[in-house]
Amino acid sequence: MAGIDLLSELVVAADDPEIVETVEAFGGRAVLSWQGHRSGTDRVAEVAERPEFSHFELILNLQGDEPFLAPGAAEAAIDCVQHGWDIGTVAVPISSPVEWADPGTVKVVRDDFGAALYFSRAPIPHRRGEEDEADPAMRLPLLRHVGVYAFTRVALRQVAALPAHPLEEREGLEQLRWLASGVRIGVAVVEGGGPGIDTEQDLVRAERTLGGRKESP
Repeated sequence: MAGIDLLSELVVAADDPEIVETVEAFGGRAVLSWQGHRSGTDRVAEVAERPEFSHFELILNLQGDEPFLAPGAAEAAIDCVQHGWDIGTVAVPISSPVEWADPGTVKVVRDDFGAALYFSRAPIPHRRGEEDEADPAMRLPLLRHVGVYAFTRVALRQVAALPAHPLEEREGLEQLRWLASGVRIGVAVVEGGGPGIDTEQDLVRAERTLGGRKESP
């Protein structure tokens, strides 16, 4: 996986003993967390506070439903934090109108300095009319958010302590809770990679892709 060589330590934070056993069976390190967390971020925050990990000031959350990260995605998220953002994440260009309209595709809009303005399952930025397509000035980049996050330790503690927000509950996106609280999220744009796994159809597609890779010489 891209970015692993950047990490001082790789730990799987899991809420299921079976996952821990599976990871340990192939020689990896896993930690069993409390099962009642509302998100993976909260699970990561719990594990990051354990004494053996308390000296790390930058924490990278590589989510299990993103097996096809773009090359350089982890590095780009880390780079955002190293350049002063509270949280770093990444986006890739949207490749088709179908992907843009799909509510399973999380879209993000950035400001001129790379800060996240909003995340949504709706197609954003909204196209006012068909004439937009003919006007080069209106051809804004359409970006799909990728679920990889780098945090400063302070920011991770802060977002894990926040109560749920109406925007988050409306869209089902925890990063809206963070934005609403004033946390600064830097979004780097990278190329490549594949879709995350959000539906059963995504899972079938991913299994076919991974199966094809295993069969390749």
